Amino acid sequence: MPYYIGDVIKEETRLIARTPEKFRETGVDVRIDSRVEEVDEKAGAVRLADGTRLPYDILVLGTGTTPLLPGIPGETLEGVFTLKRFTDAVRIKAWLREVPCRKVIIVGAGFIGMEMCEAIRNLGIETQLFHRGTLPVNRWDPEFSQVVLEELRRHGVDFVTDTETRAVEAGKDHRLRLVTNHVGAEADMILMAVGIRPDVTLAKQMGLPLGETGAIQVNFSQRTLREGIYAVGDCCESFHRVSGRWVNIPLGDIANKQGRVAGRNIGGGDMIFPGIVGAQSFKVFDLEVAATGLDEREAVQSGFHPVSTLVWGNAIAGSMPGNTKLGLKLIADRATGKLLGAQAVGKAGAVSRINTLSCALWAGLTLDDVGWLDLAYAPPFSGSWDLIHVAAQTLRRQI
Repeated sequence: MPYYIGDVIKEETRLIARTPEKFRETGVDVRIDSRVEEVDEKAGAVRLADGTRLPYDILVLGTGTTPLLPGIPGETLEGVFTLKRFTDAVRIKAWLREVPCRKVIIVGAGFIGMEMCEAIRNLGIETQLFHRGTLPVNRWDPEFSQVVLEELRRHGVDFVTDTETRAVEAGKDHRLRLVTNHVGAEADMILMAVGIRPDVTLAKQMGLPLGETGAIQVNFSQRTLREGIYAVGDCCESFHRVSGRWVNIPLGDIANKQGRVAGRNIGGGDMIFPGIVGAQSFKVFDLEVAATGLDEREAVQSGFHPVSTLVWGNAIAGSMPGNTKLGLKLIADRATGKLLGAQAVGKAGAVSRINTLSCALWAGLTLDDVGWLDLAYAPPFSGSWDLIHVAAQTLRRQI
């Protein structure tokens, strides 16, 4: 959606995988702008907001997430947005097009905050980002987060640290004013990108068990603990193959896979969702940022004894013209040498390395395995010893 707002994707229809009309051609009745207010399990029916009751034999909950708001006065004023749904993106793009928008404030420095900084700046609009910490995307190693911060500032994003938002009010030179614990700032639009949480409102009403993450508990077939009720996507948990724990990582590719598993089982098949390793990535201006598996804190929580190394190298062979700087961090278990996680940052090659290491995590490889992987070599793509090899062998020597 940030790429639609930033006008990289020109037509909103390209964000729609399938229209209600196309669904109906295959016998699927899709009702948009319809909210389920209640599930009557005894009667086997759901009640919509307009009073309509729809019977069911099997129920699938795919309620997704709901965006968090800081809970401050004025956060619902016109010109203050969150970005979660397709309609949010359409509304934001319309606002930017119809309102003389000279400046945008973004609150929050996670994935959405990063992608929206790029989208807004590429439209030629002044961008200011407020963050409660000192570095963006704090899942990544501080050394990598510092690189992301430098990239933001290089492209003219004003990054304001250690900020607590207090209120939104009418501005003088711009439409809105954000009041913080430090200074106030004005803008023509404010985007609240402070996080999301699983939307489990209906699940709670039904008394469905929730996991430690606050998301709906499911098994490997996407069934809840209630007969005939499934849950898929951002509202439910997934099994993490590295930590061995149930987690909630709201990503579109995970939701797609879980939906297919549930559909196959409802249709009479026998299919499981084998889990995840936590692979994720984003782009901010000219920088690729990616991670997979566990970081040190998560590794400790999962009972491991983590050790890590962070190395810098070249995404291509050193003999090739041009330096494509690439940073790679590996985390492993000191006791067994098992790979636990990886992070990468660079203008090229970061996502491809993390995808490779995601496969290694999926297969349960050790540092000895990773340090000698047979990877495709050609000077335009890597050195004969790839940075993956270098990092794995470096970390193995530390154990």
